[in-house]
Amino acid sequence: MKFDAVIFDCDGVLVDSEAITSGVLRDMLDELGWRMSPRECHDVFLGKALQDELTMIHSRTGILPGDEWIEQFRQRRNSALAIDLQPIPGVHDALAQISARWRSNIACASGADRGKILLQLEKVRLIDYFADRTFSGYEMARNKPFPDVYQAAMAALGVDARRCAVVEDSVTGITAGAAAGATVYAYAPQGDADPLYRAGASYVFTDMAQLPALLG
Repeated sequence: MKFDAVIFDCDGVLVDSEAITSGVLRDMLDELGWRMSPRECHDVFLGKALQDELTMIHSRTGILPGDEWIEQFRQRRNSALAIDLQPIPGVHDALAQISARWRSNIACASGADRGKILLQLEKVRLIDYFADRTFSGYEMARNKPFPDVYQAAMAALGVDARRCAVVEDSVTGITAGAAAGATVYAYAPQGDADPLYRAGASYVFTDMAQLPALLG
């Protein structure tokens, strides 16, 4: 095989969560006085950890969100995800094929907090593919776009970065995977490939059904 391991991002790769999370964040930022369109909120925060963006929120609202505000966001976000979350189309079939080939050498490495990762994987019935091989950027010294969470996953799997594939969807995540030394496959269902290649993706694909064959 071309790779010894395959590591997946979660949001936008395994689960169709980004519009749900962005909608909750947009509502809460509106309550602080920062009004954005859905597209603007998506573009500003896609792939970024909220805890890393508090200074920017302060600069736009004059309010520095504290722990209570972040916890309220997580509760409202999780409630919405528990109701509306769906898997990425085709991901169940793709993971069944990939898991049959790589077995325990697949992992999920997300920039999200662990509670969100596990809630989402359980909600869409993907958790059994990853077992205890889930990694949160919130638990690292640095979150994406730094490579720490991918490096932690590679170390736990015992694989060399040069023999590892990463599946991502955002510029932030692709930057992290490439910085870790992996070969990055970028999922882009809308087909906007140029920014993803510039961030370090080696391959861009538009349909999750394509991924098993692309991994070789």
